[in-house]
Amino acid sequence: MQVLIVDDEPLSRKTLAKVLAERKDIELLDMAKDAVDAMGMLETKSYDILLLDIQMPELSGIDLAERLQAKPGPLPAIVFVTAHQQHALAAFEKHAVDYVLKPFSSARIHAAVNAAAQRAAGERAAGLMKVLPQMENLFARAPKIAIKAKGRILFIDPSEIIVVEAQGNYVLLQKQSGSYLLRESISTIAETLKPYGFIRIHRSVLVNVSFVEEIRPWSTGEYVLRIRGGKEFTVTRTFKRNLKAIARLWIGAESFARN
Repeated sequence: MQVLIVDDEPLSRKTLAKVLAERKDIELLDMAKDAVDAMGMLETKSYDILLLDIQMPELSGIDLAERLQAKPGPLPAIVFVTAHQQHALAAFEKHAVDYVLKPFSSARIHAAVNAAAQRAAGERAAGLMKVLPQMENLFARAPKIAIKAKGRILFIDPSEIIVVEAQGNYVLLQKQSGSYLLRESISTIAETLKPYGFIRIHRSVLVNVSFVEEIRPWSTGEYVLRIRGGKEFTVTRTFKRNLKAIARLWIGAESFARN
């Protein structure tokens, strides 16, 4: 977690920092001398939790919380730590997680931070749920994959790859317009390209099903697979069940589809 202490009293800041130093789940702990200082820090950093005093010069903790609510993006979980109990109602109206009165005990601060951590985790999960559909749409629009070839990062459309063949410790990605030799295992590439319609037909060969034109059985139990352009590959018995993925519907070939 990333935590910001906002308090105009140096002793209070020091005491809170000492209590929070006992926790192992805090990755970053910053301190602001007042709410104005905190506003500047919040412009450049993102915090999960704010421990916020209320009565401070120029800008109160309540005002700071109100300004944060007006900004786009996730709101940090706020715990008010103050000596003035009369502001509790206003604090909770600003969606405060907790309201801790000074003087406080270490146990009270830890309990408040635990509650704030749960709120922050919930807010992050909710934010992720909102972003996921946008990410899915992005991937749907741009299904490119990145490969490293000859010291460069190239972005290629997987639908343009016809065949992938293992060559020792390398794999050869073959397109109609050229090929790329990558230092990678055929098994890793098979898992990477599976969502894009690639099937494994041999321990050293993957094919893009959109380029397959014909398959013929052999008496040995193997098959011959021909791709667009006339090139043929052997489908071994180990991988022949993968051929079912070539077509969604098998008409007049039900017995083959069940093999």
